[in-house]
Amino acid sequence: MSFFHAVVWLDHHQAQVIRFDAEQAEARKLQAHSHATRQHGSEVRATHEFFGEICDALDGMESVLVTGAHTAQADFRHYVGKHRHALAPRVTGWETVDHPTEAQLLALGRKRHHQAVIGLATGR
Repeated sequence: MSFFHAVVWLDHHQAQVIRFDAEQAEARKLQAHSHATRQHGSEVRATHEFFGEICDALDGMESVLVTGAHTAQADFRHYVGKHRHALAPRVTGWETVDHPTEAQLLALGRKRHHQAVIGLATGR
């Protein structure tokens, strides 16, 4: 199934990625893996692996809305800008939301995509 749009909700421990089109959607949940060791920076490596998995789940999407806690979004934005340059221009929005249901998240993604399409058509 080919989807071109996605919405993701994330914090530092889990993420929900929903890929969608006008009629259908496909949801996927991702969990961060804890690789805590005594080695300096092991938490950073674990976070980068987790953010990398999220980026992989968004591969091929034309537009992506990123939602979640403000701090997690800021860290993810920094990761994308530094390590996944190709994804950065496809992120069409960032929105702080608190634990939406899957249906709420999909509705938000579709609404924001629809608003973007109308904005492009009207030049706004």
